[in-house]
Amino acid sequence: MKQESQSGHARVLTQLARARKGETTPQMGRVAKREGLSPDLVREEVAAGRLVIPANVGHAELDPQGIGDVVTCKINANIGGSSVRSELEEELRKLELCLRLGSDAVMDLSVGPHIAEIRRTLLAHCPAPLGTVPIYEAIERVECLEDMTADGLLSVIEGQAVQGVDFMTVHCGLLAEHVPMALRRTCGIVSRGGSIMARWMTRHGKQNPLYEHFDRVLDICRRYDVTLSLGDGLRPGCLADATDDAQLAELRTLGALVARCHEADVQVMVEGPGHVPFNQIEKNMRLEREWCHEAPFYVLGPIVTDIAPGYDHITAAIGATMAAFSGASMLCYVTPREHLGLPNVEDVRQGVVAFKIAAHAADVARGRPSARDRDDELSRARAAFDWEKVFSLALDGERARQMHEQCNEAGAGSKDYCSMCGPKHCAMKISSSV
Repeated sequence: MKQESQSGHARVLTQLARARKGETTPQMGRVAKREGLSPDLVREEVAAGRLVIPANVGHAELDPQGIGDVVTCKINANIGGSSVRSELEEELRKLELCLRLGSDAVMDLSVGPHIAEIRRTLLAHCPAPLGTVPIYEAIERVECLEDMTADGLLSVIEGQAVQGVDFMTVHCGLLAEHVPMALRRTCGIVSRGGSIMARWMTRHGKQNPLYEHFDRVLDICRRYDVTLSLGDGLRPGCLADATDDAQLAELRTLGALVARCHEADVQVMVEGPGHVPFNQIEKNMRLEREWCHEAPFYVLGPIVTDIAPGYDHITAAIGATMAAFSGASMLCYVTPREHLGLPNVEDVRQGVVAFKIAAHAADVARGRPSARDRDDELSRARAAFDWEKVFSLALDGERARQMHEQCNEAGAGSKDYCSMCGPKHCAMKISSSV
């Protein structure tokens, strides 16, 4: 929906602005139907800033998703090429797999020379909300990152908004005065965007350009209804750095920026940590709610131990379940190759499934209406040895089928039992005869 501004130019009314006017948009209606909620409740939560619906007006064929406390916990999958490995066909295979396995949102984190091409292609094939980190493209346009300018970065943000990007991670809350605190850490600054911004500020002796020009960022987002994802440039990269002064100082700044987003009718969510001991996760979720005006919290992991390279989809899913149970609205997946290299298609599969498990487990534990229905239906299918129904209800039915059929091929299973127990020792078969 558009209306005329005072200058006579048409401007977009965001989902937040329309909700505040009492309007239930088609996007709100779709979210309500998807979640089994009333459209009025969805509209009220959007108006309050507790629910966002990333929906750029230029993203054709978007199937909207709601992200917030009142709806089911969502997961995001990061894909995209690197400067040393960037194949468009592989990224499309990753996208197709993410969507098939139920990823609710996708971020294109491409770096290197093919950023624009990859993003354009992914947008054309992605019905889910698609996000980016604009600073990656901004530094690709200059010889060295110190040459980046505020105008150049804002130009990239607007260009991506025009293309149809639904949400953008912007590292606006990392201020010059936060950098010395971060440099005392064990792992320093592990966010790519955060490290770029810290180096730029240090070399130029200036404040964060996105912070200084935040009103211009808001103007762009308001014109295209881009949802801002306020990036945690100082997220902890190891347990030793979790919940430290640097992280909390940035979080307080993000809270002030959330208020400015709401004043400008721009949808906003806040990104969260990184590596956090299990016993600190609930505190992190609570502080975000208190300091950031209940804006949806979008967390990476959190990873709860640092000793498992190659298995960090597991360490992160443990933390993600606790985070979602404690109020996180969206979980950014972690793959087995976290900290080791660019994930391949199989890594993406394992990351998406691990985080779908985490999000669903939290929804069940929080008692969301109908959250357990699929579990109960699958359990009844297992008890009836209805393997086809088991596969159809499983998060990754293709993989479950493969595993079961491998046993059958070896002669160790059949329709009435599997190779774990065999025909004589199957507990469910025995108990059914009692």
